[in-house]
Amino acid sequence: MIAVVDYGAGNLGSVAKALRYVAGDVEVTRDPGVLERADGLVLPGVGAFRHCMESLAAAGLVEPTRAFASSGRPFLGICVGLQMLFDLSEELGDTAGLGLVKGKVVRFAFEPGSGTRLKVPHIGWNELVLRPGATLFEGLSTGSRAYFVHSYYPVPQDESVITAETEYGVRFCCAVQLGNIHGTQFHPEKSGEVGLHILRNFVRLTA
Repeated sequence: MIAVVDYGAGNLGSVAKALRYVAGDVEVTRDPGVLERADGLVLPGVGAFRHCMESLAAAGLVEPTRAFASSGRPFLGICVGLQMLFDLSEELGDTAGLGLVKGKVVRFAFEPGSGTRLKVPHIGWNELVLRPGATLFEGLSTGSRAYFVHSYYPVPQDESVITAETEYGVRFCCAVQLGNIHGTQFHPEKSGEVGLHILRNFVRLTA
């Protein structure tokens, strides 16, 4: 069973629907007991980092989520769920994250006179530049496209955790893996067959 964490701030419906399409056994939950017995965990996220962390704390799910991550079972953070894996985000002022991956989350900064007219948030499809050996992207190749909606992106302290990058004004990290912990800045559940392929790979890890 794959647990999708319900802390009142995630894109739960689309994530659960996509996972059920590729896996079947999915439970949307805010019960720590369900997290304890789950084979895999998905932490979705939509909205501001600070609000998401506050909602996770209010639901009493910060420590159960950390405990799951340290258990060695497959863990996937999506969008703000990826960002929450890091030490802190500068969104709405520095806010501490789960501290599972060293690094911080920063805002796109397109300075006046930089020559770019790109808008923030970044919304749309981008090509992924994949690094070799990334478990989540097995069977995919560089050039695969995924759907993004975000204003902030992660900057890992250790670049070896980066499994995919893309470009929007700057080249930035859009996926990570640290042991059993995976994260994507883009939305697999909104990325068509590429996204479903990624979710199938995650499901295989939980088998």
